[in-house]
Amino acid sequence: MTETEQKAPPGWLVLLLAVSCGLTVANLYYAQPLLAELRHTYGVGEAAAGGVVTATQIGYAAGMLLLVPLGDRLENRGLVATLLALACAGLVVTGVAPGFAVLLIASLLVGAASVVVQILVPFAADISPDAIRGRIVGRVVSGLLFGILLSRVVASLLAEVTGWRVVFLISAAAMAVLAVVLRFILPRRASKTDVRYGQLLRSTLAMARKHPPLRHRALYQSAMFGAFSAFWTTIAFVLTAPPFNYSQLGVGLFALAGAAGAAVAPLAGRWSDHGHGRRLTAGAFVLCAAAFALAGFGAHSVVLLAIAAIAVDSSVQTTLVVGQHTIYQLDPAARARINSVYLGTFFVGGAIGSQAGSIAYHLGGWTAVVVFAGVLPLIGLAGMSRTRT
Repeated sequence: MTETEQKAPPGWLVLLLAVSCGLTVANLYYAQPLLAELRHTYGVGEAAAGGVVTATQIGYAAGMLLLVPLGDRLENRGLVATLLALACAGLVVTGVAPGFAVLLIASLLVGAASVVVQILVPFAADISPDAIRGRIVGRVVSGLLFGILLSRVVASLLAEVTGWRVVFLISAAAMAVLAVVLRFILPRRASKTDVRYGQLLRSTLAMARKHPPLRHRALYQSAMFGAFSAFWTTIAFVLTAPPFNYSQLGVGLFALAGAAGAAVAPLAGRWSDHGHGRRLTAGAFVLCAAAFALAGFGAHSVVLLAIAAIAVDSSVQTTLVVGQHTIYQLDPAARARINSVYLGTFFVGGAIGSQAGSIAYHLGGWTAVVVFAGVLPLIGLAGMSRTRT
């Protein structure tokens, strides 16, 4: 059956993929609202504490480049189950880590294994017909984005009631359950290539050379995700300091504001299906830059910070979905490898944004963070003005 003859995937399967993506990607963000707790537990500074988020994102970027291409080479069910088992192991080590160095190493492993998300998203694209692919991918990505945003709320609430270590141990249990469920429920999908692993990696890099839209979209999203990571890595420092003095519960409730932005993902997918991706991208860049200007003026107003959070998250989600819609049309036989380049590149941007944001906050406070992060979408907008993608 050709892609144009495919039927829409059943709703329960789309929901399962969305929930799986949300639960798994949350592993990358649990630490963000807990940085103040980690500082106290291990006796480290702000910049060092931010290194936990950075390590997780570096691990994710490495996994994107080294593991996700296997999605085109191996049967996906077994690969997904194996990566979830590794994520489970890394989360257990994170939850019991006796020292900060162990915590960083475990964070790298968790980040690398959590790339299972980026095997499931191309899987959703593969089982969807052309006419509604953007819509289906948007629904799955909305689950991923809800996982990103609600992870902060869940982490804060659990840490307030039990302690930060329990957050990671509960997630480890969730990964174990997912590994079993997906291994036996996901439809079987044949591999798309039989080339050796080394050749597979070389062909992945070749995708970036072959497809200019892939390079452009990856760099656009690097700028946006760097801004996103700088915001959410440092906002916990702002909210737990004067004049707010929020508890972990307060930080978690604030994170609910960002969750409102996840509703944009399905709409962005639908509009992309109708050919409005470029205009959506430009609008998202402008909105993101404006959001950081608002966040700077609202340093002492939780309402303005919440509005800025919604705008930042909506902007980043829009460019993510539009970018994936664009790149998935480049080569249907290599979607996992194309996704590997796309996600791997912009998570490097996210890692840089997390660490640079932490350093900026240490050196110049919230003002330095919003100036640094606000410039990034403007760089993306300038780059887009020089291309057609």
